[in-house]
Amino acid sequence: MQLPQISIQSQNAMIGLNIKNAKLSIDSGPAKQTIKQPEAELQINVEPGKLTIDQSKALADVGIIPVDQSVKKMAQEAMQTAIQGSKKRRHQGDQLMKIENGGNRIAQIAKQNGERPMKQFNIGWIPSLDGVKFDYQPARVDIKAKANEPIIRTEQTKNQFQYRPGGVEVYLKQKNWLEIDFTNMKFVGNHFEMDL
Repeated sequence: MQLPQISIQSQNAMIGLNIKNAKLSIDSGPAKQTIKQPEAELQINVEPGKLTIDQSKALADVGIIPVDQSVKKMAQEAMQTAIQGSKKRRHQGDQLMKIENGGNRIAQIAKQNGERPMKQFNIGWIPSLDGVKFDYQPARVDIKAKANEPIIRTEQTKNQFQYRPGGVEVYLKQKNWLEIDFTNMKFVGNHFEMDL
């Protein structure tokens, strides 16, 4: 005996999705910055050093003296020479007045006037230890510096946005179907019979 059988096969419907993601792009340019550095202000004042050399004593030691002192000294020496010359002439005049007393007075006076004393040579000048005096005043330097702060300017760049919207597309990826099969089944109607 064969039992009736029913076989059912089916397939579900499947949908597919095409998804397009949204896209956002942000373009942020760099900020614009300018920096200006003014030069520092520098002021230098220099008072030069002063060196004073006083060699008047050393010069006086060798006979070099200022004009006013030299004039006075020469005037004194000339006066002494004139006095000595006057005394000599008076003495020689007195001798000539007594020529009658005998003797060779004219020859003696000529010999006195013709002979010159022998000159002596020796070290004429020995410098003194304090003959030259030095006085030094050092230089003075005054430095004033002023630093100027930098000038910084910043300009912000605006952001640029670009947006592309996304989307979802739905489609039927697989259709559904249903299939029914009958085995060993008979349909009995009024006065007839049919195999299914």
